[in-house]
Amino acid sequence: MKILAFTRYGHLGASSRVRLFQYIPYLNREGIKVDIVPLFSDEYIRNLYQNGRKPLRLVFKAYIKRLISLARIEKYDLLWIEKELFPMLPAWGEELISLLKIPYIVDYDDAIFHNYDLSKNVFVRSLLKDKIDIVMRKAAVVIAGNDYLAERALKAGAKRVEYLPSVVDLEKYKFSDEFNSDVFRIGWIGSPSTSKYLKLIYNVLIRFCSEHNTHLVLVGSGKINLPGIITEIREWSEEKEIADIQSFDVGIMPLPDEPWERGKCGYKLIQYMACGRPVIASPVGINDKLIVNGINGFKATTEEEWLNYLEELYKDYNLRKRIGQAGRKIVEEKYSVQVTTKQLVRIIKSI
Repeated sequence: MKILAFTRYGHLGASSRVRLFQYIPYLNREGIKVDIVPLFSDEYIRNLYQNGRKPLRLVFKAYIKRLISLARIEKYDLLWIEKELFPMLPAWGEELISLLKIPYIVDYDDAIFHNYDLSKNVFVRSLLKDKIDIVMRKAAVVIAGNDYLAERALKAGAKRVEYLPSVVDLEKYKFSDEFNSDVFRIGWIGSPSTSKYLKLIYNVLIRFCSEHNTHLVLVGSGKINLPGIITEIREWSEEKEIADIQSFDVGIMPLPDEPWERGKCGYKLIQYMACGRPVIASPVGINDKLIVNGINGFKATTEEEWLNYLEELYKDYNLRKRIGQAGRKIVEEKYSVQVTTKQLVRIIKSI
């Protein structure tokens, strides 16, 4: 079976790496060959993270390459689209594929429909507010990373909706229940675009760090201004990210309860838990489902709850170990490639 996958990014893009690239070796073993055509190059990602800019030269080049790649689609049994073919343009590509009666899967791990229906730009909102609904409706299958995304697909009239969480590969994520004895490290992993969420608990971090021997470790955040907090900013790399997470004493994920954030798939929580780290997170979207409060982590809504849970984990080494072990167990049962590959293969072969 041959699939042509239209990913959003190359290997440097977290969503593409997690939702598709990591499955390729496992799909190959099942006789499913996947050719990948990224939209945006690694050069584009580096520019975006380092400078916060989207170079028009690279965007134009990306769209031309994608147009050319669409000429190859009839050679494949199935297409796999990550999110959409052409961001900020109508769903012409997906409608053409539908007219040619070539089946496609479309995969979502973010509420990108809110880029359009909640856009501050009136032109974008009026022209494209229904775009993702059309893409979902034309798909043979919509794969959704959480319930919020699945509900949107059903509302859009999708023919078939499958839930597939974002997961880790347990062959890479080795468990560790050893913690720091010198400094208590509060850890976060993400990208410059999501580091803004740390400001939500800035007052908590200031209070806690002023009273304890604590460092805030940020992996992939880029430069961020958090005065008064001892901060270790580490550049993200695929080779080091697991070791970096294992250096945490607790992994955090603060989020506001807003539409875009409800569409997130909690991948960093799954990473923390896979490494045996206890977690504290805002119970927004799938976070509320991932965490069983007091068992594999803590759900914190108020500043006092954030402080109390940090205090508990700071004082109790055994609590860290117990919650970390419970988190790892949940990942092994539900949130690993080793579990979800079977489901993905079933979806693909059923089309």
